Amino acid sequence: MAEYKLEVTTGNMKHAGTTDNIYVILFGSEGQSERTKLDNSGIDFKAGKTRTYTVKPASSLGKLLFIKVEKDPFFITPENEWYCSKIVVTAPEGDAIVFPCYRWISRGELVELRGGKAPCRNSLLFVQIRTGSIYKKNDVSKILQHQHHNLLLFFKPICLHCFVHICFSGSELKFKGLAESHKKWKDIDDMKNIFWSKKTTLSEYVSQHWKEDDFFGYQFLNGTNPNVIKRCSKLPPNFPVADEMVKPFLETGTTLEKEMEKGNIFLCDQKIMDGIPARKKDGNPMYATAGLCLFYLNPEQKLVPIAIQLHQQPSEQNPIFLPSDLETDWLLAKLFFRSSDQIEYQAVHHLMSIHYLAEVFAVATLRCFPTIHPLYKLLIPHFRHTLHINVVGRKTLLGPGGALSEVLSLGKEGLTELMRRALSQMTYSSLCLPENIAARGLETIPNFYYRDDALKVWNHINSFVKSVVEYYYNSDSNVCKDSELQEWINEIFTHGFLKNRLSGCPSCFNTVAEVIKFITMVIFRVSAQHAAVNDGQFDYNSWIPNGSLLLCKPPPVTKGLSSMQTLLEVFPNVGDTVKIVSTVWILSDKYTDVVPLGTYPEEHFDEPALKQMIKEFQAELSYLTEEIAVRNSQLKIPYPYLNPAVIENSVTI
Repeated sequence: MAEYKLEVTTGNMKHAGTTDNIYVILFGSEGQSERTKLDNSGIDFKAGKTRTYTVKPASSLGKLLFIKVEKDPFFITPENEWYCSKIVVTAPEGDAIVFPCYRWISRGELVELRGGKAPCRNSLLFVQIRTGSIYKKNDVSKILQHQHHNLLLFFKPICLHCFVHICFSGSELKFKGLAESHKKWKDIDDMKNIFWSKKTTLSEYVSQHWKEDDFFGYQFLNGTNPNVIKRCSKLPPNFPVADEMVKPFLETGTTLEKEMEKGNIFLCDQKIMDGIPARKKDGNPMYATAGLCLFYLNPEQKLVPIAIQLHQQPSEQNPIFLPSDLETDWLLAKLFFRSSDQIEYQAVHHLMSIHYLAEVFAVATLRCFPTIHPLYKLLIPHFRHTLHINVVGRKTLLGPGGALSEVLSLGKEGLTELMRRALSQMTYSSLCLPENIAARGLETIPNFYYRDDALKVWNHINSFVKSVVEYYYNSDSNVCKDSELQEWINEIFTHGFLKNRLSGCPSCFNTVAEVIKFITMVIFRVSAQHAAVNDGQFDYNSWIPNGSLLLCKPPPVTKGLSSMQTLLEVFPNVGDTVKIVSTVWILSDKYTDVVPLGTYPEEHFDEPALKQMIKEFQAELSYLTEEIAVRNSQLKIPYPYLNPAVIENSVTI
């Protein structure tokens, strides 16, 4: 009689344990074991504990291929799901094989676990045992139909922190009598007292410096939306900025044309928003513009705005605003431009190109890769909680009465149209950071900390991915022959890019280099890029005068008629201001079980070489953390969002 030792580990999160009965069947190349109940004295499956069991088939099972795990009720006790981390099986021959699980198991389920060492280079064994280990396409379709039970079998986060903060902020604001107030603000400084407890050093800085032009320009490099500004070598024909208009703001003796030739002029064009109608609120129209803003990198190496046009087509009712205009005219122009920038940022650069793309990547991974596939093991930690947060987000942010539907000038229909336009224009190269930076001509602009940190993170991810992929694929032909990999990229091309060949997204892979580049993009986007655009929301966007998501009066059509009272009328009322600030507070908040980039608590890889690659990746990120900390200590406005220590491994909020 043969004896197999099983070390069964239960996850250490709350409620991970179970009192139900657990059964296993071992399958090997020479046969299978009987269905065996795992039962020792005492409580067997406690959270965070590992217990050892034995399975004794009549003879050796040969090479162990997979395990089937089943959970049945213990008497008439109510359902309590079990989170199984892993099972390590030591065979009679002495070989120890890790079977990763890392999922919740419910009663009546029959879960197949595959061995921890991923077969290399399309081995015959890999082809033989892959059947049945892919999360079936029909099941994933149910996920997309928002059937939460199926979703939570793989992703079961504890989202209590969100509701705690919602309740806390709501209680604080109701106590102050602000949350339901329809009153308009009487003084800008009154906005500083919205929250008692929630302030950051940077949010305080914003409230003090929001009027300054160099801070306005700084935010297009290092604020929540560093994705839109680009170098300008020729003015668009619909933006007739004359040299004499901006001459007072340029270095003495130069011209706009000369500064464009030097590479010192930059442009932000919001044409993607042109023609999208704003919504009505309580019967009153809200307002959003589709402007153009010209920036100048001055001799002090500061990026400052020098001309703003709030609509795409020039006319007498669409003047070009200048820093020399009446102070409140210029503040209004910057307010409307920043408002549209924030709307585009939330819809396009946050929701669509990160959250929804991450969902495409995650679902394709579950549909196409068996759990034993090395690329499944590489990618799956980067989709932790992503499907869950997207399902919740669709309801709480974009559903009826949802936060973003309530606090944006465009409303749900406008946001949907904006995302539709952006998706039709999205390119693969724009998602690849080095190409994106080069295409926008931003390789040398100074004080661009997002670029500096992001490129370093990109390179570290790329180096790690290269090591892993080349370990498993030693030739381009192996890439071409991997049917799961080819199906995966085709799913992304089909459902993420809607088969748009002009996007440049590959529909198949022909080389190892193509695989490395694409997976680097995926991991960077769902970790670092999300951190860059998400984590500074409260810092930069909670001070409403710096650029509100909701504007209640039309933009000025004539210069010289505005006042500070005009700004107060344009701002949302007290209650809507509270909703905006609460929303950006929650969306940029941190919670207790964050998994930082490069941290892999779930041991999907069992090979020593892979474990060493992970350690080297972590070491490189640690060095970068120290480098960024030293740099930030010397900056008036630190840029902390791409410090690897605070980048989360996946999109979870």
